[in-house]
Amino acid sequence: MKPSLPSLLCPLAMSFAFAATPVHGETVRIAFIDPTSGPFSGLVQTLRRNLDESIIAVAKRDQWPAEFKVEVTAFDSKGSPQEATIQLKSAIDQGFRYIMQGLSSSVAMALVEAVNKHNERNPGKEVLLLDYVAADPDLTNAKCSFWHFRFEPNVDMWAEVIASFVVQDPKIAKVYILGQNYSLGQQSSRATREALKRKNPTLEIVGDDLVPLGQVKDFSPYVAKIKASGADIVITSNYGPDLVNLIKAAKEASLKAGFFAVLARNQGVAAALGADGVGRVNAAMLWNPNNAQGAGRELVDNFKKKYPSDDISAPNTFNTIAMLTSAMRQAKSTDPVKVAFAMEGMKMKGLGDEIEMRKSDHQLQEPVYVTTFVKTNGKDVKYDMDNTGYGWKNVQRFDTYVSTQPTSCQMKRPGG
Repeated sequence: MKPSLPSLLCPLAMSFAFAATPVHGETVRIAFIDPTSGPFSGLVQTLRRNLDESIIAVAKRDQWPAEFKVEVTAFDSKGSPQEATIQLKSAIDQGFRYIMQGLSSSVAMALVEAVNKHNERNPGKEVLLLDYVAADPDLTNAKCSFWHFRFEPNVDMWAEVIASFVVQDPKIAKVYILGQNYSLGQQSSRATREALKRKNPTLEIVGDDLVPLGQVKDFSPYVAKIKASGADIVITSNYGPDLVNLIKAAKEASLKAGFFAVLARNQGVAAALGADGVGRVNAAMLWNPNNAQGAGRELVDNFKKKYPSDDISAPNTFNTIAMLTSAMRQAKSTDPVKVAFAMEGMKMKGLGDEIEMRKSDHQLQEPVYVTTFVKTNGKDVKYDMDNTGYGWKNVQRFDTYVSTQPTSCQMKRPGG
């Protein structure tokens, strides 16, 4: 089937035929709650395209027959926890029992609380929250929920990998930390400091700033502070326009410090970096298109044919759909309660590596790659980003055990 892709400015619906005789042709409806308007709407459009193409790729890889359908509809959260909970209620009222969200940890927190209350008050009508990006550690620690599954490493996991990589470079003595002023940025600052100091107590943290989320257009004052600090590297959890504008300001000020930007794989970053970013910007990735094989290579090629000005940047959308539908087949049901129990502890082949949904806290476990920004060469760096001629090259793989963190989660499951 060839689905149409309507504008993200209105609710989107998309059905894909696939498989599982035990569910008798049911349609699984997923509400995609993320900001489809406002400063991050461009990023969300890319994420939604990643999701749509991932559904097609998973269906082909796992050979879904034709009678089981997945339908995805977008709801505009406007980046607001309050608006997201309103959209959640609307989705539930329309019969949606699966929710996907990723762009904001604060929104994820609000949705977890709202889902918990709904499921407690409405037995037999439970909904499940599939979190494909939000990285606040509390979501799988103190605020963990049976009804929430996270398919992205949390901040503590990212920080462990970043610190493990940074301390290997003897030329790095001074570090500047910068993030957005909400739960993700605040937690990232804490986790990065702790990991760096534990791994190399001699490293000097020369700055630690938080910027208003999505509100800063001119980052030159922040760059001036970074420059004055003498930092050798800037570690930032910024994403979307906040990362792009930071990089532009750094270029204009001829900042010599390197960057480790966890989310530098997002659209617009490569265009902002250009040749100035070669060899001095690193990013952490779960999967790199330039090392793609099998279903991954086919996904990238098909995506680029359909969206030549866009890029695959969210492999976790593939892993979310692959694990969700595998759990449905295993449970022989589309009921969220049965599917959640089936997903707990599940191990399977993801887009690249083996992945595992840890039962204790519903935090996905998988390897992490550190990449560096380079010019494409048609060989080990075939795919660029933003049609710039520059892309990402793997420089180090960190096995799952490196990023794995303990959890304080006290999971409460249905039925005790």
